[in-house]
Amino acid sequence: MQTKPQGKIRWTICAMIFAATTINLLDRQVLGILASDLQKKIGWNEMQYGYIVSAFQLSYAIGMAVVGRILDKIGTRLGYTLTILLWSLASMAHAFVGTPMGFGLARVFLGLSESGNFPAAIKATSEWFPAHERSIVAGIINAGSNMGVIVAALLVPLLTIQFGWQATFIMTGALGFLVVIWMWSYYRTPDQHASVSEEERNYIQSEQQAIKPIAWRELLNYKALWTFTIMKFLIDPVWYFYLYWLPKFLDKTFGIPLGKLSLPLMTVYLLSDAGSVIGGWFPTWLIQKKSYSIDSARKTAFLVCACAVLPMFFGSYFTNLWFAVIMVGIALAAQQAWSSNAYTLVSDIFPSNAVATVVGFGSMAGALGGVLFSMIIGWVLEKTGSYTPLFAYAASAYMIAFTLLKLLIPKIERIEIL
Repeated sequence: MQTKPQGKIRWTICAMIFAATTINLLDRQVLGILASDLQKKIGWNEMQYGYIVSAFQLSYAIGMAVVGRILDKIGTRLGYTLTILLWSLASMAHAFVGTPMGFGLARVFLGLSESGNFPAAIKATSEWFPAHERSIVAGIINAGSNMGVIVAALLVPLLTIQFGWQATFIMTGALGFLVVIWMWSYYRTPDQHASVSEEERNYIQSEQQAIKPIAWRELLNYKALWTFTIMKFLIDPVWYFYLYWLPKFLDKTFGIPLGKLSLPLMTVYLLSDAGSVIGGWFPTWLIQKKSYSIDSARKTAFLVCACAVLPMFFGSYFTNLWFAVIMVGIALAAQQAWSSNAYTLVSDIFPSNAVATVVGFGSMAGALGGVLFSMIIGWVLEKTGSYTPLFAYAASAYMIAFTLLKLLIPKIERIEIL
């Protein structure tokens, strides 16, 4: 492993991706925070809200089916810029609808366009960072997910109370235009970026291999792709559950209205932000300081996360607001740490020119899992009003996914291309 160079351009790229991911989740979360108020104003029921959420996830899945391959073909700079521009416009479009059907259509366009963020982010990471730094970067980028929700928790109630919900969608959506300008003007690959020193460029490429493109049919033969895909199918619905139903759960259980929602949500997602960064740092620390292999470090991190979420089996029985907030925050910290390692697992195994395709394929499965679970959530809440079975799944999914990882990938190692 080489000594770290003085150049810092790769960390500016990391900051850019962090900003894009923050806005991605900010735009996605506006509806979740406003759901209780919009439900009263527009009149949808729990099942209709489940369908609205599912519309986003289904279109997100469709986008994931193709976006990774497109990114691998047209490149990160053009692909990432276009997806940010399109999702910003789709987010603003929510301001011009006023029925459940209208919100469902707006979510379709948002899901299609937002599907490019994480494949592009992980592809950019594989282009700009050597392998041993990627889990830290993935943790930082994944923290942007939580930062987006934190910013949403702070801004959305304030903007809505002051200007109304339509203006909130317009103003938050417009923030993406700033990153569009930054991305197009600054992003290049290390070989094409004029500001990268030769020392930093060599450091970035020190652990990369030149390798031929991998055809779709060949990728489908790798067990690692299907393992990542199953993990995403099991785990991503839990993230969507917390993202879209946590504000409603807090309102129903503890009577938290829109004007007082910011502090509990910010607390939850600050904890999850810390989990994202620590989750990226922890396996790197195990590798560098404790001489763990990549296989044992990554699986140790997954196991810790799976154990940390188990107390949420009893989530529906929490009777104290701040105890519930802390416990959900710990669960989401573990979720984000898991997610950081899951994305890095792909770059541990696959070459950089296949990373976006694999992440896109797995994320498509995660979104389809979210579609199914969101419809189940809507049905359960409409028929029973109970969150107990929902928290039970949210607590157990990680241990199931970890068990499958152990069985399907006995050893995490780089794929050898013949």
